[in-house]
Amino acid sequence: MKLANRSLGVIIMGRIVFFAVLAMLLQLLVVFSDYYWNDGELSRLFVEQETDRLADGVSGTAPNLAFTLPESLAARYARQDSGYVARVRTDDGRILFASCSDDCERRFLPLDMRPPNFWLRTIRPGKPLTLVGGRAFVAGNQTILVEVATIGDPQDVLSDVLGNEVLEHMIVPMSILLVLVLGGTLLSVRKALRPVRAAALAADAMDPFDSRSHLLTDGMPLEIAHLAEAVNRAFARVGELMKSQKVLTSGIAHEVRTPLAAMKLELSRIDHPRARKAEADLDELVRFVGQLTALARLDSFDRSLFTDVDLSEIASEVVQSLAPWVYGHQHSLALEGSARRVVKAVDGLLKDAIRNLIENAVRHTPPGTAIVVRTTANGIDVEDLRKVGRDRHDGDGQAQERSGGMGIGLKIVQQIAVLHGAVFTHTQTGHGRIAQLRFQDNPGPALIQPQ
Repeated sequence: MKLANRSLGVIIMGRIVFFAVLAMLLQLLVVFSDYYWNDGELSRLFVEQETDRLADGVSGTAPNLAFTLPESLAARYARQDSGYVARVRTDDGRILFASCSDDCERRFLPLDMRPPNFWLRTIRPGKPLTLVGGRAFVAGNQTILVEVATIGDPQDVLSDVLGNEVLEHMIVPMSILLVLVLGGTLLSVRKALRPVRAAALAADAMDPFDSRSHLLTDGMPLEIAHLAEAVNRAFARVGELMKSQKVLTSGIAHEVRTPLAAMKLELSRIDHPRARKAEADLDELVRFVGQLTALARLDSFDRSLFTDVDLSEIASEVVQSLAPWVYGHQHSLALEGSARRVVKAVDGLLKDAIRNLIENAVRHTPPGTAIVVRTTANGIDVEDLRKVGRDRHDGDGQAQERSGGMGIGLKIVQQIAVLHGAVFTHTQTGHGRIAQLRFQDNPGPALIQPQ
């Protein structure tokens, strides 16, 4: 089933981004409020930014310095009625640029005064800004003084001042910090979650039928180690329940077989045809109880018993042991194929599977049927080849109807196939039926998935 849950890394990253953006917005609000209501700081920023832009227009070297008004400032300082004035002069009083009249010149520092590094005077407090100030720069090996003044800030340069300040001193550094924090957090989270991912993969691969299956806690963080230990304890409890079920089924089988054996002994003393019929029915009941017990035991099987086994050798042993019984029921039994296939399995279970398939073929086919056990590179086939012309409505169909579509013996075979990661099929052919056990390319026990 595909999980729709988000990964822990995505959740953590999302929360970090959310709170980082929230922190940036709050910081922007605080900074904006602090700057907006601080006229002195706004005036200082205005003078610094405007003089920086004007200083870019100075070119050449002393004593041949020249000034060209930047195009971005032409709308403010090319006309005298724009509400903004500027003057650029050298430290010896030579004017490189001036956009104001003689009356405006009186607001700037005297030409014979050595220019200070920075100066500012507020003409009228409050907003809109009305101020005059200047700043000294070194250009072409000579000190120059760039001075600006505004009356009412008609072009709302204040907004640009605030925007530049926020962009250069908050958004850019905080964005870099955010990227570094997110990157470091992502790497840290991925590294921290590696044990969790490893534990999840190990837990997914755990086999409830293998007593050796458990999660290793070496090198795990404390919290994840606690979770792994809890999973191990849960699997241990499941193992104990399986053992209890195995003991219970064994006890039931023993308790049932004892009275059945006593009944069969008493029937053997009765010399009557009906007694022989009852004995045959009793044998079928004993076999049925044995199959039920075997099927129940498979649900608590320990996969630690799996070893490398050869399918051809197992098939040969079963055919040799069942041949007299098969011929006694007027059938024939043959073994074909020499393909060697080694799989991870329990030889006893595979022998039970082949034995059940042969017995099923004998009991549910008419006399004279040829039963062939065939080993292939993919697995084992058991096929019954009935004589042509023989009535096909034999006991096979009737037996399957009584057992709900598949006999207990075939259910045992199917369960054994699941335990070994194999595929079991039982289909009709043109000459009879064929049962097939197909093993995977990478043989080995498979997990029984919950239904």
